[in-house]
Amino acid sequence: MPEATADTTGITTDITELPVVVIGAGPVGLAAAAHLVERGLHPMIIEAGPQVGAAIREWGHTRLFSPWRYNIDAAAARLLATEGWAAPDPEVLPTGAELVEQYLEPLAATQALGPRIRTGTRVLAVSRAGMDKTRTTGRETTPFLVRLQHPDGTCADLRASAVLDASGTWSTPNPLGMAGLPAPGEAEALAVGRITAPLPDVTGRDRGRFAGRHVLVVGAGHSAANTLLELGALAETEPDTRICWAVRSADVAGVYGGEDRDELAARGALGTRLRHLVESGVIEVHTSFVITGFTPGEHGLTVRATTPAGDQELTVDLLVPATGFRPDLGMLAELRLELDAAVDAPRQLGPLIDPEVHSCGSVAPHGEKLLAHPEPGFYIVGMKSYGRAPTFLMATGYEQVRSIAAALAGDRAAADDVQLVLPETGVCSTDLGGSCDLPAPGAETQGCCAPAVAEELVDACCSGPQPVTLGLVPVSVRSSCC
Repeated sequence: MPEATADTTGITTDITELPVVVIGAGPVGLAAAAHLVERGLHPMIIEAGPQVGAAIREWGHTRLFSPWRYNIDAAAARLLATEGWAAPDPEVLPTGAELVEQYLEPLAATQALGPRIRTGTRVLAVSRAGMDKTRTTGRETTPFLVRLQHPDGTCADLRASAVLDASGTWSTPNPLGMAGLPAPGEAEALAVGRITAPLPDVTGRDRGRFAGRHVLVVGAGHSAANTLLELGALAETEPDTRICWAVRSADVAGVYGGEDRDELAARGALGTRLRHLVESGVIEVHTSFVITGFTPGEHGLTVRATTPAGDQELTVDLLVPATGFRPDLGMLAELRLELDAAVDAPRQLGPLIDPEVHSCGSVAPHGEKLLAHPEPGFYIVGMKSYGRAPTFLMATGYEQVRSIAAALAGDRAAADDVQLVLPETGVCSTDLGGSCDLPAPGAETQGCCAPAVAEELVDACCSGPQPVTLGLVPVSVRSSCC
């Protein structure tokens, strides 16, 4: 692998000698590196956190609903096998921490990837060496310039032949206010700790913060359900703990999912347990609750909202946000991106994952062609490739990077042969916020196979696998709406 050096004013004429920079050392970023190595290319993985899987470590207490066999990339498994790695039981459901400890850490320690990973290093910007986004002549043969900030605060410019942004969306949760904007007082409430991080460890590390408190969970997906169930467990031993749940939709029945009809038993059980907590009064539900402002105080947080009954105020000790995430595109400002206007995903992918169209829709397997931008050699992959859409699948991310690695290696046939086999169930749902906790207009009559849906999307809906998020890591299902 050629040693990366700081960029100067000169521009190399042979970019093939430069590394492929992968931003992010999570599951999809490391899978990308494994596929690139297998193709004879030279990845360099840049991770802002102090360790690989930094974002997953923050929700490491959460158990996935998908078993190991859907969470391990094929190229990564082949690379690990060469070093004697013992694969976990494929049918066991790992926690986030186990995903890191039993898979990501061994993968990052392999001889092929270990020397290529730079942790504690933040990507500040990606551009082309010597030219901004307005310059066209020679652009395709000009190396990328990746500006890095090292752990000691110093900066350097790294040249690259291609760039894959697998940095995810964990650091940019959606705001709690209406219209996609932070509510007045939201920043102040965050600053004083009245609004927590998503998916806190309620019964473990953060127990002392929640025990005996009045807690409001906002959101209508499985991440909200996970937190509510942990709070319910806490309330069994700490009876002064009071739990409220607020959603923008008119009811919460959709969060319960298929229950005993779900082929993934862990996910079905989640819905059943949550329904029982609501029906027994352990969880107090506030529907059609649209937050308009916050007032943090010494003794609590006042949450203001509009409801069908008029304006309402609710005073709580803590608020847990579970309204999804959005991509941070600031570091890509000097690249020529083509994004879907609704969900901030690559333009060709956006219509296939828009949650207002696909709350009961399918996302077909997709690869390099659908992820391409007008900037040759640059790709957004993994969770970030879905922009604001909440239906991302880890296995889909693995197929994305397999296809891109093949394309970068010049194997067009392999790049275009995109396939993905996922489990089936009778449940049809999405998760992790976005517009999913606000029903689309006409949702009661416009299902995924309604006549108003374009013919090509109907075909996909009625035949393809349907994405459903499970905790933070989703698997796929087939629709029952057809």
